[in-house]
Amino acid sequence: MTDSILTLPEVAELLKVAEKTVYTMAQRGQIPAFKVRGQWRFQRSDLDAWIEEQKAAVRGHTSKGRPNE
Repeated sequence: MTDSILTLPEVAELLKVAEKTVYTMAQRGQIPAFKVRGQWRFQRSDLDAWIEEQKAAVRGHTSKGRPNE
């Protein structure tokens, strides 16, 4: 997947989760996304930055002696 704009199924494959999970996260604003004529789209660079933020948040939780959630 080298496209800079990804579809919902492509993001689901990338993150190894169900399409419904990605759809729900996009609707709730939990993952960077935008709509094109009613269909969710995702910019790869936004997702890469979001993934790094998620990793940093997990590292922050575990470094404070809190158990993983």
